[in-house]
Amino acid sequence: MTKSFSFGLLTASMLTLSAGAAFADYELNILHINDFHSRIESINKFDSTCSAEEEGKKECFGGAARLKTAIDQRRQALSGKNVLLLNAGDNFQGSLFYTTYKGAAEAEFLNLMKFDAMTVGNHEFDDSEDGLATFLDKVQFPVVTANVKAAAASKLGDRIKPSLVLDVGGQKIGIVGAVTNDTPELSSPGPNVTIADDVQSITAAVQDLKGQGVNKIIALTHVGYPRDLAQIAKIPDVDVVVGGHSHSLLSNTDPKAEGPYPTMVDNPGGYKVPVVQAASYSKYLGDLVVNFDDNGVVKDAKGDPILIDSTFTPDPAVVARVAELAKPIEELRKKVIGSSEGPIEGDRKVCRVKECSMGNLVADAMLDRTKNQGITIAFQNGGGLRASIDGGDVTQGEVITVLPFQNTLATFEATGADIVKALENGVSQIDQGAGRFPQVAGLKFSFDQSKAVGSRVSDVQVKEGDNFAPIDPAKTYKVATNNFMRGGGDGYSIFKEGKNAYDYGPDLADVTAEYLAAHSPYKPYTDGRVTEIAAAAAPAAEPAAPAPTPAAPAPTAAPAPAPAAPAPATEPAAPAPAPTAAPAASAPAATTPSTHVIAAGDTFWDLAVTFYGDGTLWRKLSDANDKPNPHHLTIGKEIEVPAK
Repeated sequence: MTKSFSFGLLTASMLTLSAGAAFADYELNILHINDFHSRIESINKFDSTCSAEEEGKKECFGGAARLKTAIDQRRQALSGKNVLLLNAGDNFQGSLFYTTYKGAAEAEFLNLMKFDAMTVGNHEFDDSEDGLATFLDKVQFPVVTANVKAAAASKLGDRIKPSLVLDVGGQKIGIVGAVTNDTPELSSPGPNVTIADDVQSITAAVQDLKGQGVNKIIALTHVGYPRDLAQIAKIPDVDVVVGGHSHSLLSNTDPKAEGPYPTMVDNPGGYKVPVVQAASYSKYLGDLVVNFDDNGVVKDAKGDPILIDSTFTPDPAVVARVAELAKPIEELRKKVIGSSEGPIEGDRKVCRVKECSMGNLVADAMLDRTKNQGITIAFQNGGGLRASIDGGDVTQGEVITVLPFQNTLATFEATGADIVKALENGVSQIDQGAGRFPQVAGLKFSFDQSKAVGSRVSDVQVKEGDNFAPIDPAKTYKVATNNFMRGGGDGYSIFKEGKNAYDYGPDLADVTAEYLAAHSPYKPYTDGRVTEIAAAAAPAAEPAAPAPTPAAPAPTAAPAPAPAAPAPATEPAAPAPAPTAAPAASAPAATTPSTHVIAAGDTFWDLAVTFYGDGTLWRKLSDANDKPNPHHLTIGKEIEVPAK
């Protein structure tokens, strides 16, 4: 173990004392949330606002009132112990409360919960630095993000620190924050804010803390579970990683989890670092217990996220305040604009990896609204779809929850060659769960994840009348999208070069609501406009492999929401069923096979459950196969399955 230590000078008497008696181990309890996304009211299984009827049926989760109850109860249970409450960012955006109050409501309720520290998420910049500055004016807890660099002219001032030191039970605890490096692409920090490299910024801040004599350091990050595992947990002297951004559910009991809670990562310093995340939307409260030895090295870590379901009675004072704040938006929220024959799938783990019915609705709505302008193609980024809608009456509030960003409809002209480049960008980061996946209308295409980035897209066809024809690279097409993508967001820099651009059309939520109203009752559907070649050609799952289940919200007989390989990085708060391990953990295969061919939906965790009856043994599979990226297992690849 080579974690760096600084002992200073020890007298002979001190050495004698240390030889005769060891200091007691130090236990730290870390409660944490991430990706709250303005879910101030409780949510249903579709991540949308829970109705009074659903509350009556005890079908609701989370919300500020329940979350406060859960935090208060856990603090009471840990009374007299060392406790921290941390927030890993993305509190903004996702409900009418943010649309109406622009962060003020979120700040008020987070203050009531008494967080010890928070890092900013990319969505904290959705209303530029102005929105974040207003939030910082109101919050009563420190905000730490080492790679946010505010210029002298920035309204943020010096209120976002690289790190801080807290005294918890007589011990110094250092907390270093970071936000995802691609925040300028995902949001709008503006010209006065620079996002520096996360690893370099954390490394520098950690060494500064070490210089202050701090030997217990938590990285509070909003960079995503895959990057926390691959990079952050391996930074020298980082002891614990509390993350967000990928909405990852980690659990030791839930078969839909992306990995164990905590996930232990080998640091090059010779010690293990626990990595945790708690899904999203206030549905879970992370609950981690870490024991440190005398030198600040993690001896062990354990825990599990707490599901905030109807067993938690909402805090009555918070319920009353939420109701008061909801009054100005209630009329808008309740306005029924149409109906749907079934659920409209907007789950992030579906819409960020493949065609989804919500993507088709929004892209079709764009195309319909602009058809009189000669527009023939529409693009919507999967990350811009923030919720599903259940069947039955559809309200304006539900549509705004799906499309909360107040993006406007944008139009421009682009060549066929540039459109193909845009599609390549859209499928370039599926394994990372990036929001750039293209939901489209007026064209169809295929992609193959096994190919190199930049050459994954094939068979692009555009609709001409009632038929489709191969796209002409030299031809100029008229395209509709949202103003975020047109401005280069989510990596669509090619759209910034579009000709005859107009970015100031109607609000995309209004466009979608009007389209749905005009086609009420709306029938959700997918039609194969986006085809994954690898998934289509993959061999059928062998008996020992997990079999994907149909996505609960999907009204059509669509494939399971898990993509061919990368699903884990995009796991949401698990309101909708995800792929489950076919055999129960208590029923491992009678005979462990020597090899297995990766099928759609396979993860090392699920395979470990299948072959060994214990998902925590997934590292045995990883180690036997040269430790491939666990979030991008190649379909059709044969792996070794060592004996238990």
